Amino acid sequence: MTANDPSPAATAAGYAVVAGEALIDLIEGDIDGQAVFRPMVGGAPLNVAAGLARLGVSAYLVTSISSDALGQRIWDLLAHLGVDQRACRRVDVPTTLAVTSLRDAVPEFTFYGDPPSFAQVDPADLDTRLVAGATTLYCGSIALLYPGSRELAAAAWATPGPLRVLDPNVRPRLLRDRAGLRRTIEEFASTADLVKLSEPDARVLFDLDPVAAARHLRATGARAVVVTLGPDGAYADTESGPLTVPAPRVRAVDTTGAGDACVAGLMYGLLTQGWPADADAWRDLVGFATTAASLACEVPGGATAMPGIDAIRARRARP
Repeated sequence: MTANDPSPAATAAGYAVVAGEALIDLIEGDIDGQAVFRPMVGGAPLNVAAGLARLGVSAYLVTSISSDALGQRIWDLLAHLGVDQRACRRVDVPTTLAVTSLRDAVPEFTFYGDPPSFAQVDPADLDTRLVAGATTLYCGSIALLYPGSRELAAAAWATPGPLRVLDPNVRPRLLRDRAGLRRTIEEFASTADLVKLSEPDARVLFDLDPVAAARHLRATGARAVVVTLGPDGAYADTESGPLTVPAPRVRAVDTTGAGDACVAGLMYGLLTQGWPADADAWRDLVGFATTAASLACEVPGGATAMPGIDAIRARRARP
């Protein structure tokens, strides 16, 4: 987006800015007994933006997207879902692939593509007007491992205005410098309003259990931390005290987008309800987000697995 573009469109709830990767997940499957890999649009930040759009709020994705055929597939799906693409840059770099093998519905990722198509950005590509006017800002995931996209994220993070949401979304096979990523996450967390962490993230980054990891990040300066616990729900350490929220029971098919659906649910709550005022409001927000995550587990893929608001409300209304 440039200074000549129209002002950001916004719902009554405001809008979100999501910075990070867009790529193609090659998801393992089976056809007539033969192993196949199905290409599906993904990348944690893209999934979060898609999740917000599916929930009916405005979301801008800030990333670079290849001009090749797979990049066009990403571009077309974003348009179909209603994610605003004006802050996306098209680049002549082959689309990054994440080969995804499922083990008991849990994905294992192997990444292909150097240089990464999603990291062909730097702070010069950021419209700080767009960030300053947002209600919420998301940064995180593997985009923080590459200099250009990390510097863009840092510039967005330093822009006053939105509530800042961080999700480390660690991918161990890409992690060549664990101490370096830990420092990066702690630096972002020191001024974060909300950090969403998974239990594996807590152990890989900090060698800590979820409760201790949440306490650690709060001590660095994070205003609140939500740690997802898979089928056990989520733990939250907030200004209103700690709490644990159970997850609905599901028959998981693919958990690829579960954490991203959770983040989208948390951001949706911040957009529509504002910052939670007490423990009950936190319990409701985290319950909404864990329900979104559970629904995403029942559908293969990432972006296309993000649930809509009606599905979440219907699931929450079940006894």
